[in-house]
Amino acid sequence: MPLKLSHSLRWWALLLLAMGLVRGGSAGAAAADALFRYATNTYYAGDYIQAAAAFAQAAALRPASGTLQNLGNAEWQRGRTGAAIVAWEQALWLDPFNRLAKIDLQFARRMAQLETPDLAWYEAVSSWLPANCWAWLAAFSLWGAVGVSTLPGVFRWPKASWHQAIASLGLAVFLLSVPAHFGISSRARLGFVVLKDAPLRLTPTAEAQFIARLPAGEPARLERRQGGYLLIRTNHATGWIRQAEFQLICSMPGSTS
Repeated sequence: MPLKLSHSLRWWALLLLAMGLVRGGSAGAAAADALFRYATNTYYAGDYIQAAAAFAQAAALRPASGTLQNLGNAEWQRGRTGAAIVAWEQALWLDPFNRLAKIDLQFARRMAQLETPDLAWYEAVSSWLPANCWAWLAAFSLWGAVGVSTLPGVFRWPKASWHQAIASLGLAVFLLSVPAHFGISSRARLGFVVLKDAPLRLTPTAEAQFIARLPAGEPARLERRQGGYLLIRTNHATGWIRQAEFQLICSMPGSTS
């Protein structure tokens, strides 16, 4: 016969679980901070390999735009152009207002003669704010418009002209945020070649004929997966590439494409 917890024991169990989650989050944040400090020290000491590894671990524990920007700097110093561009793009994915990451990207692409990603208008709009902000903006604007429209009737408050104005504004903001959500979903399939001279294959096999060799940092869009290969579409060709040679903009360090 299964044991049943009393209401008080259930509340204690939930409290202990919440405390465990908070402690786990605090421990993860502390570890990320320690790794960030270690990575910064090793970077200024000129040990870019250790710095890149530590910055990547810190970003995996707690993704942050500043950490990813520093990871890009370390990878660039190591001569890994593709990994650096991915890190800077990911920094802007989290924080489009990161001016230093934008400057680094412009400099790297100019030096390596790389193209910028070709974005549709709704993808460009989605890059104006962090991805999570669009979801909050849509939720607040929609429910704000609904609340202002319905609450006066529920509480029998006299309707004023500003109620309608706020409801109209909220609805307009919600409708304007819809294309941005499509842009986020579409940009999530954008990625970059991370290895130099990565072969673009005709079929997803090791013996396949090469269509082209892609430079590190080349932008492309993921079409589909098959085994350990990815079908990608660049600005000039479509073909298969090994999964380890390509990384999506939304896949943080420590995750797979």
